[in-house]
Amino acid sequence: MKIHFIISIFAICTLTNCSKSEESPSTVKKVSISGFVQKGPFLNGTSITISELNASLGQTGKTFNTQITDNRGSFEVSNIELVSNFVSLKADGFYYNEVLGEQSSSQITLYALSDISDKTTLNTNVLSHLEKARVEYLIGQGLTFRVAKKQAQGEILAIFNIDTPLSHESELLDISQEGNDNAVLLALSAILQGYRTESEFIELLSNISSDIKTDGVLNSASVGSQLINHAVYLNSTKVRRNLEERYTEIGMTANIPDIEIYINNFINNTDFVITKSLIEYPEVGAYGPNILQLDLQTVTYSPNSVYSLTAILAKNMKLKITVTSLDGRWFSCSSTYYSNWLREFLPGGRDVVFTASNSNLTCDQSISISYGFTGQYRIDYYENDSTVPTRSKIVTKYPS
Repeated sequence: MKIHFIISIFAICTLTNCSKSEESPSTVKKVSISGFVQKGPFLNGTSITISELNASLGQTGKTFNTQITDNRGSFEVSNIELVSNFVSLKADGFYYNEVLGEQSSSQITLYALSDISDKTTLNTNVLSHLEKARVEYLIGQGLTFRVAKKQAQGEILAIFNIDTPLSHESELLDISQEGNDNAVLLALSAILQGYRTESEFIELLSNISSDIKTDGVLNSASVGSQLINHAVYLNSTKVRRNLEERYTEIGMTANIPDIEIYINNFINNTDFVITKSLIEYPEVGAYGPNILQLDLQTVTYSPNSVYSLTAILAKNMKLKITVTSLDGRWFSCSSTYYSNWLREFLPGGRDVVFTASNSNLTCDQSISISYGFTGQYRIDYYENDSTVPTRSKIVTKYPS
């Protein structure tokens, strides 16, 4: 079921000028304004404020209030009159988190600016939000609204290494529909969300908006690193599946666009530097050298040789480790010295699956190396519900 969002506009021309322009708008009567707010979709009860703006984007003092009355993010304001073609929309509410596949635990605020003289939709999303401060600044520098919007959009896309202009303005995009423009919006939404809390997410949006306001360039290396730090852990397939399931749950048929190409393009081509791993594999755990440390390829053993199987997970991270014997020999896992791992021994008793019991914690396990044998085993890392290993390595055992 596709939702249509309509803005009905009746223009009343003055006797001296019957043409509309963004600098000299005609008196406009709005029968109704409707649209939707998306992150994922905003939830029932989200408050909507539409404010009329003058040509300089200053508020005229005329505002209209409504709220979202379903979980699709849709809203409508009826029987309003505006003198200007320019409006600001503010949405405050809870939303569906497309990365984690769950409703947000806190409310967030998103904005959109629009010239509604030639539009039939008015939607709000992360792209419309990030444009706001930059568009306001460019208008103050003398640019027209249309030129300012186009420039701001291109500058924001450049942050994510997207150099092809979109065919539509941000307030015309829809993450529930196919198309390259909608795919770009969803990819940006997922990268910005990452595995952040709502407060961390809004702080990131605010920092980007402030940074790009005067020159259109994200100059902060630390903010850029925050983007790539999370992007490398995104599961594009899971994001799409989460949204498909959510829209089905609320009774709407959606055609979620494929975002993998845009996320991978950002990961592979950005100049921002990864500064923090959301899943860490330290060199040493509580019981000895960490089997999971990424540069450890060989282990030695003695009758009392003990290692750790250690991972440190940030909030909202998931991890599964499989250890497969390649020579018929295995080491034993202590039934006493372990924390935050769920363990499953596979048939034969040599191969083991370790699953982190939760996030925002340290997982550790005491490992006793089998004595008297040389050989190899393979460790596969499945990070954040990946169905294929995100990392793998072969570790060789040698006698001491």
